[in-house]
Amino acid sequence: MQHSGKLELTWVGKYKQHKIEPRLLVEDKTKSYGDPASENMLIHGDNLIALRALTDRFEGTIKCIFIDPPYNTGNAFDKYDDGLEHSIWLNMMYQRLQLLYSLLSYDGFLFVSLDEREHAYAKVMMDEIFGRENFIGDIIWQKRKGGGNDSRYIALDHDYILVYAKNVAKEIHPEQWLTLQSNLYLKRYKETDNEGNRYYWDTVARNGLQNPIPVTITCPDGTQLSINSQMSQQSILDGLNDGNVRLTKGKNGWTLHHRVYMRGGQVQRSILNDVGTNKDAADEMSYLFGDKKSFPYPKPESLIARILELATKENDIVLDSFLGSGTTAAVAHKMRRRWIGIELGDHAYTHCKVRLDRVIDGTDAGGITSTVNWQGGGGYHFYELGPSLLVRNKKIPIYQINPEFTFEMLCEAICKIEGFKYAPNGVFHGHSSEKRFIHITKEFVNAAYIKSVTATLGDGQSLLIYGTKIQSDLRLPDNVEVKKIPKDLLEKCEFESEVR
Repeated sequence: MQHSGKLELTWVGKYKQHKIEPRLLVEDKTKSYGDPASENMLIHGDNLIALRALTDRFEGTIKCIFIDPPYNTGNAFDKYDDGLEHSIWLNMMYQRLQLLYSLLSYDGFLFVSLDEREHAYAKVMMDEIFGRENFIGDIIWQKRKGGGNDSRYIALDHDYILVYAKNVAKEIHPEQWLTLQSNLYLKRYKETDNEGNRYYWDTVARNGLQNPIPVTITCPDGTQLSINSQMSQQSILDGLNDGNVRLTKGKNGWTLHHRVYMRGGQVQRSILNDVGTNKDAADEMSYLFGDKKSFPYPKPESLIARILELATKENDIVLDSFLGSGTTAAVAHKMRRRWIGIELGDHAYTHCKVRLDRVIDGTDAGGITSTVNWQGGGGYHFYELGPSLLVRNKKIPIYQINPEFTFEMLCEAICKIEGFKYAPNGVFHGHSSEKRFIHITKEFVNAAYIKSVTATLGDGQSLLIYGTKIQSDLRLPDNVEVKKIPKDLLEKCEFESEVR
């Protein structure tokens, strides 16, 4: 049954989404590494909760997201279970893609690596979230060369990478999507103008155009040439005047041609067969960890490098919320991008951290290291997901503030939940704008208390107060709202739930 009156993909549980508690990210300084001034983040924990935790700081700022989620193959690997029931897989991806969309910058790009099992379903789901108009295309990555003779029908040599823009109309760096010019590409541009720019002559008439432009041109001998054109009539006339369009007569009559100038590179082709294979990635794992089977089906560094070359520049932020063995973060670091990596499993410690430490030390000589002349440097901060703010009382069926929380942690957590920026300043603990502030207290909130904390409010400013003890018959000024802990927090999130 359609839910919203439009064509869409539906599945069991799609509209029963969890309210996710925006947890704190708690730095483990014993695991952080390298330059303490670095902004890079390695996060251990459930990526849905971690993405929610990032939204208040990074919403609309991530330039490139690459994810390599479980393919739902039905196989169980040592590092993760890759055999979810279909609707569970869709629910798992749906909520995460919604959060990824919110984190992506207005000119950002998302790359999702999948195989044939879920590719089509993911495409329809992502059309709903991103808008079908923002689908850029499929990249077909050749993941192996040779073998496959044990396949029953077809030896599948490729994976798909779905590519979406946050807003293709506002994509402002199209030149970045040009790759190096091949000899075959250069050979096509045989002509050179007076300024040394290379070009070739291409026909103006086109068959099969989606929106052809009917054009009629008077030829030098007085005959009329009528064509379906890719150019407007005025553009053709202007081109004939300035030499960028020419009329030539052959045995089949008159034809129109226009100059096509060589760009700074080739447009990226949809098939990638020159960026390494699964075998190359396994060799990189063997170099790093001494065992090709240390992690199942990793991606080669050169594949990630190609993606980052297309979609980012130095200092842009790159995010991978299914970090796996740490390839995306390692490549982003070597290419001098800022990065955020999220990984649930223990290999956040055994693979990601170990790998990134070697990158920072300059002792990882594999992958793209020599290509980009990486010699080490930089750093990252290691984070664990903080505990839930509210927990059930062990003796009576009520929620209470987690005893692990300090007062500062309580304030920061409530600011996150309410959408305020945590910025303690005097009596205020944060703000959502220049006129909206928040104050959190464990003191008894009565009229006198409210008068004292609102004394510094200016004209047009308002205050939200969160307290554990509040006078029941309290009369409030128009610019003050009071909420109680934990009562008014319970409907905001699902506490103590590890959402999968």
